[in-house]
Amino acid sequence: MNHNAKYQRKMLIRQFFLHNHTTALLGMLAVVLNTVLNLAIAWQMQQLIDIAAGSGAVLTIAQMCVVFFLSFVLMGVIMAINVYARPLFLKRALQQYRDYAFAILTGKSAFAFGRENTSAYLSALTNDTLSIETNYLSALFTLPANVLMLAGVLGLMLYYSPLLTAAALTASLLPLGASLLAGGRLPEQEKRVSDAAEAFLAALKDMLSGFPVVKSFQAEKEALRLFSGSNTSLQQVKCHAARTRTALQYIGGAAGNLTIFTVFLLGAALALSGRGVTAGVVMVFAQLMESFASSLSVIPQIWANRKAADALIDKLASALESHTSSNGVPAPSVLKDGITVQGLSFAYNDETPALQDISFHFAAGGKYAVAGGSGSGKSTLLGLLQGSHDGYRGRILFDGKELRTLRQDSLYDLISVIQQDVFIFNSSVQDNITMFRGFPSSEVDRVIRLAGLKGLIDTRGADCPCGENGNALSGGERQRISIARSLLQETPVLLVDEATASLDPVTALGVTDAILSLDGLTRILVTHRLEEAMLRRCDGILALKNGRLEECGTFDELMERKGYFYSLFMVS
Repeated sequence: MNHNAKYQRKMLIRQFFLHNHTTALLGMLAVVLNTVLNLAIAWQMQQLIDIAAGSGAVLTIAQMCVVFFLSFVLMGVIMAINVYARPLFLKRALQQYRDYAFAILTGKSAFAFGRENTSAYLSALTNDTLSIETNYLSALFTLPANVLMLAGVLGLMLYYSPLLTAAALTASLLPLGASLLAGGRLPEQEKRVSDAAEAFLAALKDMLSGFPVVKSFQAEKEALRLFSGSNTSLQQVKCHAARTRTALQYIGGAAGNLTIFTVFLLGAALALSGRGVTAGVVMVFAQLMESFASSLSVIPQIWANRKAADALIDKLASALESHTSSNGVPAPSVLKDGITVQGLSFAYNDETPALQDISFHFAAGGKYAVAGGSGSGKSTLLGLLQGSHDGYRGRILFDGKELRTLRQDSLYDLISVIQQDVFIFNSSVQDNITMFRGFPSSEVDRVIRLAGLKGLIDTRGADCPCGENGNALSGGERQRISIARSLLQETPVLLVDEATASLDPVTALGVTDAILSLDGLTRILVTHRLEEAMLRRCDGILALKNGRLEECGTFDELMERKGYFYSLFMVS
């Protein structure tokens, strides 16, 4: 784990205790009081047995009644503290842990996030977090509780009979050692479970997202085979981890039974020989040994589970640290000169270039169209302008500043994008337009009107639910929401990637006209709709072919040349 990952691990663990110290301390206070109470009850039982036997009692029956009453009062106090403190501690700890992880995750650039496996985060913030709650956070109380109980019981046992105590400890050493050795395997197994759960979630997500494709190609059997394979792998590694936990439980149980049998056997011998061990001492020793054996058996399990949970925290810390960079200079807040590409080339793989040696200047405040056939590189060019990839050759300059030197977070203050593929959140139309932020109603009404959403709002209302990924909306309605949310952002640069592809011609022309009418913005539109009225309003048109800039100019200039753009326009 590198330095940055270690820092993230430290910050993740810090979230457990942020504004949470009081509840943690109250929980620990309850642990200490509960240990004292259990030891006191054991002593009281010894006193009662010896009073009944007529030997060795310190207190009278009346005094014992008072002590019992005080013990029950203390029990009520402990219960009240636990009922209040421990659930509240767990609530805050997990809430802050998840919130911090998600905040760091959303701080990554779209380019960086696109290179990662989202299933890793789904697993980390669901299954892994549940394991951390059980094996890490709860262990913050159960581990000290059992250690304190072990120490307290040992002290009381030594007070009653050092010889019996020595025998009990000797009997428990071998099973304890075996338990510790077995527990050392658990962290690695827990990490394998997490990795398998991540792969399972990825397979499940693929199958559900690609359900229409599976059905159309009648690939149900193949989909089941892939799903079953990942499911089998997950259950297999979970089975191995469960075997280790079961072995730990049985080893712990063996330690307890062996120790209790040894105590009873030796205690009986000492009592019969008159070596100062009373019946009450033997009975309370048995009770103490049960507590001793219980703590002795669970401590290795708790510790092994704690180490396993540590591994899951380390895994999330490493994922959060990867592909992050806060280096770079801020992007210009206002574009004055424009965007310049110089000798721009890019390939998704080493064999097929998507763009080749493109040079062009998009003047600030200008309107530009990017045209070309399928696979010509239009969307790739737009993606590079928004920082979706950094492996390009050449230069992309915003007012003279190279894109790769800009901080990714500041780039989003400069650029907004209307995508061809729209994602809609499972919330209202209003929330999807505003992205859950507050805007003046006049601004929201303006973009609703410009995006052609007024009919939808008038009919169904701004609070109407969109459904999962907009399944309650038509394709055109989803696209209009994407247009409205981008217009509402009001950045200096607006990139439009086939935004009107799913709209009818009349609506598409109206939306394009609204975009081109926005004053003060640099607008770059990738389009397959070569409408003359729209193209005449553009300050420049780029015609791409096989990743190359075949020609550029105004509409009239390109039509006069009767070259590649002319042929595209005539067949559109």
